[in-house]
Amino acid sequence: MKRRIGSIKNRISHLELDERTLTQNTLILAEEGSGKTHLANIIRNFVIDNNIPTLYLDFSNPEIDAIESRFKENENFFYIRFEESDVFDAAFDAAIARREHIYMAVNPNYFGTKREVKSRLSHTIQKPELLKNYYYFFHEISLLNAFYTRFEDFIYYILSLVTLKKFGLTFLTQPHVIFEDQKIKLVFSFLYLGKCSSADYYDADLKTLTPHNFIHQYRQDKRTLLFNPVHTNIVTVYH
Repeated sequence: MKRRIGSIKNRISHLELDERTLTQNTLILAEEGSGKTHLANIIRNFVIDNNIPTLYLDFSNPEIDAIESRFKENENFFYIRFEESDVFDAAFDAAIARREHIYMAVNPNYFGTKREVKSRLSHTIQKPELLKNYYYFFHEISLLNAFYTRFEDFIYYILSLVTLKKFGLTFLTQPHVIFEDQKIKLVFSFLYLGKCSSADYYDADLKTLTPHNFIHQYRQDKRTLLFNPVHTNIVTVYH
């Protein structure tokens, strides 16, 4: 299996994906061009190798020809574009029944514009068959206005989804102050990938990271009265 993800700089070791990845939630934070998609695809391949089907939601709504070739290198790729139609529902349900690895292009305007409104897309990605059997990827985009009324509302919607899932999820996005919220830090392992030069609220080390290098930060399983201990390493990812 494709377990090896990179070399850890502050000790002689290799960072490996393990079974924890399949149940914990990962947040990949980086500016454009730093390697978010590359790293997410490594995680996706690991999940696939463990016989867990994947749902990759790409909110840039790409045509199939615009999707990076690394996602289409083998049979583990089933492209579909979300639409509010019975034809879509039938095709999507059939793909789930076959346990396909689904790459779904999504126009973010399909989400409700208000937090209390449950859109048809929201219902679709909360199908019991998906929540029980699938590992999710959310590839967020820089244009945030389409997600509810605030980006924070969209994140809290994702957090509500996390509590319903059997497996974990990976969320890719650009730096945003909301990710310093302690409620979010408790439920994600953080991969700060490449420089975050525009994020004054992040640690200074994040301003100088080169692409395909990342700070890997996650909470260990040891329980405390306050927070689990945080384990941090700087890693060079193989690419």
